[in-house]
Amino acid sequence: MKVLKLASAALALIAPVAFAQTSSWKADSAHSEVDFSIKHLAISNVHGRFGKIDATIIYDDKDITKSSVNATIDVTGVDTGISPRDNDLKSDNYFDVEKYATATFTSTSVAKGGSGLQVSGNLTLHGVTKPVVLDVSGPTGPITGMDKKPHAGFEATTTIHRLDFGIGAKVPEAILSDAVQLTIELDAAKQ
Repeated sequence: MKVLKLASAALALIAPVAFAQTSSWKADSAHSEVDFSIKHLAISNVHGRFGKIDATIIYDDKDITKSSVNATIDVTGVDTGISPRDNDLKSDNYFDVEKYATATFTSTSVAKGGSGLQVSGNLTLHGVTKPVVLDVSGPTGPITGMDKKPHAGFEATTTIHRLDFGIGAKVPEAILSDAVQLTIELDAAKQ
C-alpha cells in the first residue's frame, strides 16, 4: 500500500512537468517594438519604428523546432521623429495605412542556427506576402515582472526589400535603398 501511495505521489509531481513542455508567451506592448533602418542617398541611415506589436509565442522547451510565432504590427504608428516624413510614409506613396493598417508575421519553422535561432515565416506587408528568415537571440532567462508573471526577452533581425512589397515603388534606389533592416525587440510574458 505504501508503494502505491509513493507511486501516486510521484506521478502527481511528474505529470505537471510533462505537460509544461509547451507554454504560451505574449508580447508586452509597453516594452516591445519593431525598428527599421534604411539608407538615404547612400550616405546616411534613416531610423524609425512601428507602433504596437501584438505577438504570441508558443514555446516548446523540449523541442524548440516545435515552437511558433504569430505577430501583428500596427503600421499606422510608423514614427521616424519627423512628422512630415511620417505622414508621407503613411500615405499611398509608401505604406498606404488607410488600406494596409497592419503587417503580420506567421512562422513556418524554427531551427537552431548560428548563436541562436532561425525563425522562418511569412511576412505580409502592404498587402504582399513574402517569406523571411529572422535571426533570433533569446530567450533570455525568465525573470518575474511587475505583473508577477515570468518574462523573457527576444531580439530578432532580418533584411527585407521594400520593392518586393511594393513600398515606395516610384522612389529610385539612388534616393532610398531597397534593403531595409528590421530589428524586433520582444519582452514576452508567460500566460
